[in-house]
Amino acid sequence: MNKYMYGLLVIVTTSLMGSAFAIGKIGLIYSSPILLVALRFSIAGIIMALIVMLLRRKHPSTLNEWVKICIIGFFQTAGVMGCIFVSLKTITAGESSILTFINPLLVIIFGTVFLKFTYPKLQWFGVLLGFIGVFITFGAHVSIKFGTFLGFMSAVSWAIGTLLIKTWGEKIDVWVLTAYQMLFGGIILFFSSFVLEEPFFEITTISIIILLWLAIMASIMQFAIWFYLLQIGDPGKTSAFLFLAPFFGVLSGWILLNEPIHWYVMLGGAFIFIGIFFANWTVKTVDKKL
Repeated sequence: MNKYMYGLLVIVTTSLMGSAFAIGKIGLIYSSPILLVALRFSIAGIIMALIVMLLRRKHPSTLNEWVKICIIGFFQTAGVMGCIFVSLKTITAGESSILTFINPLLVIIFGTVFLKFTYPKLQWFGVLLGFIGVFITFGAHVSIKFGTFLGFMSAVSWAIGTLLIKTWGEKIDVWVLTAYQMLFGGIILFFSSFVLEEPFFEITTISIIILLWLAIMASIMQFAIWFYLLQIGDPGKTSAFLFLAPFFGVLSGWILLNEPIHWYVMLGGAFIFIGIFFANWTVKTVDKKL
């Protein structure tokens, strides 16, 4: 794939990721948080499952592969999105997106500690610059709330899911993986909704439009592109591009929810883009110690 197409796909997937925070926060007017995300990914998973069956994409042939998809769904969908949507009850869409997308730094740390990956110094420098940029963007402070903790836990869950996809996903069809990890994650979220909250969903034209946007554009399209990018590149470098998503989250929060954009957001943006450059234009790719 040439770099221009790669860049376009990065922009599409990160913009869909970022804007989903503000759109999801609007959706909380009409639905309890866990039920909303459960409906989102159950619908997306069912649609994708039907598509991959009709297209006769290669499905897993062993129970072990199905279990791996389910585990990915637990972290990548249920863990990440459940934490995000509940966090939106107490913090802004911009704050939630910024906390969630510190996960590239966690990918590097977890990959080094648990999978024995080694990364070039420039890549570490780039990721740290990006992390500093997120910190500046957040106003150099974090107001500690329950949503703050959930935002951080969504980043932890996403980092784990990213490394699992890279480790297990190479032998699984990307569309099949996308479909069933969303479906399994949605099922887990349904059970969680009835255990952890008082579920409700108000059916209106706006709530249906929001749900379909979240399910189709911000789930099917976004996950398929993201998983594809993870499979063709190294997880540390690809995940560094996630530093773009908080900006789309802050921007969409400003446009849709009138959340303010401060000067330090622009300064943080400069650090983030420089960090992305260093993290993705290093000479060597990640190596795994034998």
